This record gives sequence, structure tokens and C-alpha cells, in this order.
Amino acid sequence: MSRRSTGSVGIWAEMQRQQQRQSQAVVRQRRQEEQQARAYQRRAQQNHREYRQAEAQRRTEELDAQVASLQALLAVGCQAPAFTPAAIMRVEEVQPFSPGSLAHPVPMPSPDQYQAQGGWTASRRAQAQAEARARFERDWQAAQAAEIQRQHQLAASQREYEQWAGAQLAEIRRHNAGIREATEGVRRRDPGAVVEYFSAALYASGTWPEDFPRQISAAYDAAARQLVLDWELPGYGVVPEAKSVRYVSSLDQDKETPRPAGQRRALYREVLAQCVLLVLHELFAADQLGTLESVSLNGFVDEHDPTTGQRGHIFLATAMASASSFRELHLAQVDAVSCLADGLRGQLSARPDQLTPVRPSRRPRDVGNRVVAHGSGTDEEPDLFAMDPAAFEDLVADLFRAMGMRAVTTQRSNDGGVDVNAHDPTPIRGGKIVVQVKRYRNTVPPTAVRDLYGTVQDAGANKGVLVTTSAFGPGSHTFANGKPLELISGTELVDLLHRHGLKGRLGERGGGTPTTTQPAAPPVPDTQLPADYNILGMSWTGSVALDVCALVCHGNRVLSDDHFVFFNNHQTPDGAVRALPAAAPDKAAICVTFDGLPETADRFVLVAAIDPEVNPDADLSGFTDACIRLLDPGMTELGRLDVSDGRPGETALVLGSFRRRSNGDWDFVLGGKGYGGGLEQLVQDYGIDVE
Repeated sequence: MSRRSTGSVGIWAEMQRQQQRQSQAVVRQRRQEEQQARAYQRRAQQNHREYRQAEAQRRTEELDAQVASLQALLAVGCQAPAFTPAAIMRVEEVQPFSPGSLAHPVPMPSPDQYQAQGGWTASRRAQAQAEARARFERDWQAAQAAEIQRQHQLAASQREYEQWAGAQLAEIRRHNAGIREATEGVRRRDPGAVVEYFSAALYASGTWPEDFPRQISAAYDAAARQLVLDWELPGYGVVPEAKSVRYVSSLDQDKETPRPAGQRRALYREVLAQCVLLVLHELFAADQLGTLESVSLNGFVDEHDPTTGQRGHIFLATAMASASSFRELHLAQVDAVSCLADGLRGQLSARPDQLTPVRPSRRPRDVGNRVVAHGSGTDEEPDLFAMDPAAFEDLVADLFRAMGMRAVTTQRSNDGGVDVNAHDPTPIRGGKIVVQVKRYRNTVPPTAVRDLYGTVQDAGANKGVLVTTSAFGPGSHTFANGKPLELISGTELVDLLHRHGLKGRLGERGGGTPTTTQPAAPPVPDTQLPADYNILGMSWTGSVALDVCALVCHGNRVLSDDHFVFFNNHQTPDGAVRALPAAAPDKAAICVTFDGLPETADRFVLVAAIDPEVNPDADLSGFTDACIRLLDPGMTELGRLDVSDGRPGETALVLGSFRRRSNGDWDFVLGGKGYGGGLEQLVQDYGIDVE
């Protein structure tokens, strides 16, 4: 017979069972957490795999879309509207006059609004009526004065509008006159006008992919009515090397499936044939005046010749087509390779991937007329200094067209200070651009930049561009800073020409470089610096953006424009003063070798000015707690120099100057003089010519 457990033994047994249940609950909870962690990890891995697979699929779809775009190049191009002179003509209309609030007359007070208030007695009523009449008279006179002022302002605004509208219409008429003049040249079959017109037709086309070259060398045979041109074709890399992309989960990597060599070569040949046919189509479609009887076209790539290793033009396709036979083709349905080789009896390289050339037909240089070249290396690069002024303006217009803009040169007289009219079709930041060209050997004076700014304002343009074969001094850059002006020096011009397939050089090859002063490239703070330099690090509180500059002076006059170190001139000619990238906590830094400064220099001045592009409406009231840290080459701080705070209304400030003592040492003198006219006004005090 069993006995029920009682007393302490029963309590102990119950506690054991509770501990066991708690232990089992902890185990179950831990097991659930582990299961949840594994499930989360599986979901994460699954999400990662799905993301990588989706990315691989997206890349494959991009490759397919790229190939489809190449295959449809000719069909899409044939659907585009033909180039016509009317497409770049501008409507002779301007925005109507809008006076805004000035259109509304000032409301006149009515006597009914001025009733006498109160008055229990006759005398009080008479007084109230007199007060009401006085208020009415006062308000009526004020309203009359305001109305007269409104009418004066309205008349002045009307006059300003009429001046602006007249200038706008005059510019539109000049532009249209230039187009009509060029069209008339095509009608007369002037070789130069014909080449310019059809070059513009090819450049204005929007059917070519962004990465396709559009470089041309052309001439026109007026007797045969034949346009002869060399046209650059895309390289083999235009056809994607990969066919598809798949994600390999075991390696957690993407793997590209290569496109079969035969398929890639066949697609490249098809692309080349489509390019030739599309060029012919756009030329004949743009021939509104029957100027072209035929076109002789040679397609080339600019590559290293596998037989010689030298870079040059390798011709991969050629064709000669008459206007009558070409217009009978239905290009949207043809096989491009067969059409080129059989229909037009042209030539197409059998192995363009290996740069196997074909023999070109008639070349532009064989025509005998002036060849307009847009392809680098097609002929001898012209010396920009020796070019005819009209030819130089034409070259600048070609550059703007090659950059995707509409551009025409103006008439040689009465051009209003504009050599080239351009229009940038880019939304928001595009618009009308006036261009002046200066074929100078010496530095362009600031007066030319100031005159360009006046022209931009008179013409109502979005931007003004000054192109020169020489360079600009600090005064020019200072005046242009913050204004809708762009200055292109000679070296920048040559670089732009080459990048856009045009040709030009400054002076003779191998020497004879122009004697111009170019802004130095930003220095590299490394072993190029002398061993005895100091770094002046400048810091301040506030978020205002400042340009910190330095002037090497004798007294209160800068030694020369080249001794003004600022955002467009990063060092002095001797390298004694250089702008450096700042390291925290500094916001600006200047490197100076005091012993390397010219013997004629007795002052080294530091200035700061509001950056008008970053903070156009700011002043120096936010320039506080400023200091200059004197650092050695090891960035060890040798001392601190406090600087005066900026004041409201000031946009430029002299921070201070180091002055040479008779024993050769340099002492710092605190500045504090502020300027409301920005850096432009400040540097004028030190002899920099800005006006």
C-alpha cells in the first residue's frame, strides 16, 4: 500500500517539477529563437539570391536592348524628319509686354466712404463732417500721387520693354538672315556653303546613339554636283562582348556568357552598313534644293593599323550612290549588308573586327576645293594663329555644332559684337548663347570681357562665351566670376577641338608656342614643394562659402597679374605662393615660401571674398571667429593670428598682410578693410585691371 508524500519531501518534489518545466520552457524558447534565426537567414539568403538574379536579368535585358537598338538603327533613323533650313529659323516674335501690377490703376477713394460719425449737436456734426472731408481729401491726394507714380513707372517699363523687344527682334532677324545667306550659298552651289550645310544636317541629326562618333571631312565638286566625304564609324566595341549574364549562387558571383565571335562580327558588319546607309539617307533627305547628284562616302575608324602599329584612318566601308537610284530604295525593309554591297555596289570589310580595310573611293582631298575637316588626323592641323579670321569663326561655329548645339556665324558687319550665334537645346540650363572670338597672341584685356557682358545683356542671352587663342588675366576671371560668362583660353580651345573631332594647334609643331600666360594647374602638395615653405591655414565659423586669395605686392600694388593667386591662377610664376587643398580644421590653405618671394615684394596680402556662385546673396556677416594658423611642412602649428570679423553688407575683406622688415623678417599686420563690391572692387585697390 502506497503512501502520499507529505511535508518537506512533497514541497521539494514540486519545486523540482517547476524547475524542470522552466528549464523545458527555456529550451523551447531557445529552439524557437534558433528556428527564427535560421528562417531569417534563409529569407535573407533568398532575398540576396533573388536580388542578384534580378540584377543579372536586368543586365541581360540591357544587353538585349543594346543589340536591338543597333539592329534598328537604320529603321529608326529613316523615321526621323529631314533636316531643313526652316528647322533652325526663328519666329520673329517676342514675349508680349506684361506690366504686372502696374496694369491696374490705383483705386480712388469715394466720398461715400467718408461719412461723418457721431455728433449730437449741430456744431459737433459740422466738426465730424469737416474731419470726414479732410480724410477724404488727404486720401484722394495720396491716391492721385500713387496713380501718377504708377503711370510713370508703367511708361518707363514700356520703354524698357520696347528696347528689349527691339534688340530681341534684331537678333532674331540677324540669325535668320545668316540662315538665308547660307541657304542662298547652297542654291548657288558654292562649295563652302554646300559642305557647311550638309555637315550641319549630319550634326543636327538626333538619330545617332550618344556614343557614336560624328566626325567628317568633306568637299563638294560643283561641276559633278557630288559631295565627297569621309565619315568616322563606331569601333568594334560598340557591339557588346557579353551575350547574357547569370548569377551563380554557389560562388555568389555574376558570370557573363560571351557572345559568339561570328555573331558579334556579323552584327558589327550590319552596324557599319546601317551607318553608311543612314548617312546617305540623311544627306539626300536634306537636299531640298537639288544640290546633290551623287554622294561618295568612305567610312573609317580611327585605330592602330595592325600591319604598321601606327594610328590612323582605316577604311572599312565605301559607297558611291546617285540621288535617283538611292531614292528608289525602301531602307526600312532592306538587309543593310546586302543593300550596301549588292544594291549600291559598295564595299564592306569582310573582317572589320580585325580591321581588314577596303580601298576607299573618291576622297575629299581629290576634289580640289576647300576641305572642311571634322576628323582628328584627317589632314594637317591648321595653325589657329595663321587662320583667316572668317575661317577661325567658322571653326568655332563647327565646335559648337559638334557639341550638339545649333550655331551660325554672323554677318561680317553690323554683328552687334557677336561672331557666332548658338543655341543650346538642353532643357533648363540651355538657351541662347552669344560667342565672341579673339585671335590674339597677347593676354585678352579685361575690357573685352566687360564688353561681352554688355553684349549678353543687350541681346537677352542666357550666356556669353569668349574664345581666344591666347589667355585671360586675373582681372578678366575676377570680372567674369558669378556672371553668365565663360572664358575659353587657347589651350582649352585646342583641347575642345580635339575632343570633338576638330583640328587646330597653337603655333608651329615642336616649338613656337604662343607667348601667353596660362593659369597653372592646381599644385600637388608633395615633394614638389620647397623644403622651407610655410602653410597658412584659414578657418572661420559659419557656413558661408569664401574664396581665399593672396597678392604679392610692393606697397599697395600687386607686382603683376600673375602675382595674384586665386581660383583661376593657382600659383605665382616662381612657385613661391601656391593654393593648396585645405586639411581640417582649416577651410582654405595657402603655401608660401617667404624667402622665395621677389626682392621687390614687401607685402604679402591675404584676402577673402564671398563665392557668388555658391552664396550669391550672402555677405560677410557670417564670417566670424576667423584665424590664420601658421604651419611648418610637418603641419606643426607654429602660431595663430586672429582675423577681424566680417560685417553686414561686405562681400570682400582684407584679412591681413605680412610685411617685410629691414632685417628680412616678416611681421603680420591685421587687416579689416571691407568692400561691398566683392573681390572685383578689392583687387582694383591693388592695381588689378578689371574695368
